[in-house]
Amino acid sequence: MADLRELYQELILEHSKAPRNYRELRDANGKAEGYNPLCGDRFSVSVQVQGDSIADIAFQGSGCAISKASASMMTQSVKGKTREEARKLFEHFHRTVTGKQNGSSDLGKLAVFAGVAEFPTRVKCATLAWHTLQAALEGKPEAVSTE
Repeated sequence: MADLRELYQELILEHSKAPRNYRELRDANGKAEGYNPLCGDRFSVSVQVQGDSIADIAFQGSGCAISKASASMMTQSVKGKTREEARKLFEHFHRTVTGKQNGSSDLGKLAVFAGVAEFPTRVKCATLAWHTLQAALEGKPEAVSTE
């Protein structure tokens, strides 16, 4: 189990240091800002939706290793999915990081965040980008806050 935790920590650090889809998305048709006042994490998430599918997604901003890695891995996980598939994935992810659901195997690489459930104060870090994505998909103009 210790080896698995170490592997998970390495994956989170890798995504934090070299986040995927960390860029401006010029042709976005959905964008939202998110803020975690508890630790100061701030992200913007931009999406390009074609039909009902997320054709492209990007994020920018700053945050702790968990929030940045979560945003990075989220963008990889939802690209090409429908709005509903992304919503369901977020629900599953949220239940996992809050400890309300065991068995995160169908989350794929996102399962690395299951350990966040042991640190309740870090749940907001792990879910900030996800809440921001939902706001971008719903066209909500106000900034998302984890408080």
